Amino acid sequence: MKNKKGQITAMAIVGVVIVVIVILGAMIIGTYNGLVNKDVSVQNQWGKVQSAYQRRLDLIPNLVATVKGSANFERDTQLQVAALRSQVDMAKNPDDMKTVDTGTSSLIRNINIQVEAYPDLKSTENFRALQDELAGTENRVKWERDEYNNKVKDYQSATRTFPGNIFAGMFGFLSDKYKFFESTPGAENPPIVNFTG
Repeated sequence: MKNKKGQITAMAIVGVVIVVIVILGAMIIGTYNGLVNKDVSVQNQWGKVQSAYQRRLDLIPNLVATVKGSANFERDTQLQVAALRSQVDMAKNPDDMKTVDTGTSSLIRNINIQVEAYPDLKSTENFRALQDELAGTENRVKWERDEYNNKVKDYQSATRTFPGNIFAGMFGFLSDKYKFFESTPGAENPPIVNFTG
């Protein structure tokens, strides 16, 4: 027969064990949900990066139409834009998007060369509006890439710091799942969108 003191001690131990289990469970659930939120946040921001690149490519045909270049220039440009749009949709990481960025920058330089052949074009209202739109889009692309890097930083911090690193490994949240956008040589200079002669 147990005495009251033994029963209280056993109940206290059971109570402590239950409290510890509840605290650990809450910590695991909270960490897991936090990691899921950060993972979804990175994926959402990646979609915004793709959207900004898509917007940039959508403006190029309007510029081409406004430039009124030769039929060959217009056809070739449309083909290049279609190929770049396809690359934006298939891009899975910043390295893939750098390829699109390089191609788009080259395309914009080509348009600049065409504009120089039509000096009267620079003063038209439509052209100036498109020029401003493209300049704004360049800023948007940069902002979205920066935001993407911030989300990747948050995700990597959560999966590498304690206690997140323990649970991240258990639940398959790999710290190197997402890559940062890194600049390529010359990336500090955005494509020239000031079509002045």
